[in-house]
Amino acid sequence: MRLSVVVPCFNEEASVERLHAAVTAATASLGAEIEIVFVDDGSDDGTLVALRGLAARDSSVRYTSLSRNFGKEAAMLAGLERASGDAVVIMDADLQHPPHLLPRMLELFEQGYDQVIACRDRRGDQFFRTLASRTFYRMVNKLVDVQLVDGAGDFRLLSRRAVDAVLSLPEYNRFSKGLYSWIGFNTVVFAYTNEARQGGRSKWTIGKLFNYALDGLLSFNNRPLRLAIYGGLALTLLAVTYMTWVVISAFARGIDMPGYTTIIVSVIGLGGIQMMILGIIGEYIGRLYYETKRRPHYLAKETEMSPVQPASARRPT
Repeated sequence: MRLSVVVPCFNEEASVERLHAAVTAATASLGAEIEIVFVDDGSDDGTLVALRGLAARDSSVRYTSLSRNFGKEAAMLAGLERASGDAVVIMDADLQHPPHLLPRMLELFEQGYDQVIACRDRRGDQFFRTLASRTFYRMVNKLVDVQLVDGAGDFRLLSRRAVDAVLSLPEYNRFSKGLYSWIGFNTVVFAYTNEARQGGRSKWTIGKLFNYALDGLLSFNNRPLRLAIYGGLALTLLAVTYMTWVVISAFARGIDMPGYTTIIVSVIGLGGIQMMILGIIGEYIGRLYYETKRRPHYLAKETEMSPVQPASARRPT
């Protein structure tokens, strides 16, 4: 039995040592072979130096350093591609995903589940963030073709066949939560208490969260395009109804003074709706543009098997 723990990192210098110690302690009594796969997503602090030190001290530590910041989705993909375990756990480096839950996840995996999802409660979150998150899940689950669990993040265990299934999906615009749901297999969810970060600060800004939500809405359905069609039909029906009312009113009471306010409101409203529909179409076209390029999801500059030596060490004597 081999367990892989995949940890994407971006500027987590303050956390990787503590995470390594916590994972090692949590898995010491499992009786399984452990590997910890860190992925440095183009950090500009001392994260890579810390990972080099961990790999030098502990043979179970593997790391990949990406050539720049490609984003968490690319970092998770890089980790899954390097993980060799029969079961693979994805977790964050900031210790908000508690390592002491690893034995429980492995126990459920041994009961036959291909996906073991640790779902956090929202204790301690800001009210606005909680409201926005719950609204997102309700909206997404009504629109997309897969069902997402409210509160379920990337902290989960995947069996080898589930990992292989995820890796077989080649799309460039990746929304992993949707991909995990799309592949299916036997899945179990359990809740745990939300924990505070043990170092650094969150990289998720309001703008990044909004873009992530937009990715979720557009990655697994074409319903926004259908809504654009229905919206156009509704506006056409409204326009025909209004035109009929104007004609009947003209015959009944004569022609009134032209409605300046009505014209302005109609032009602005219809113009805004048209821009929104063009934006939706543009998003889908943009995704097609990136998919047809077939660029790799990331580029790696260094692993524990090919460390970069300091310039002084490479100078001839």
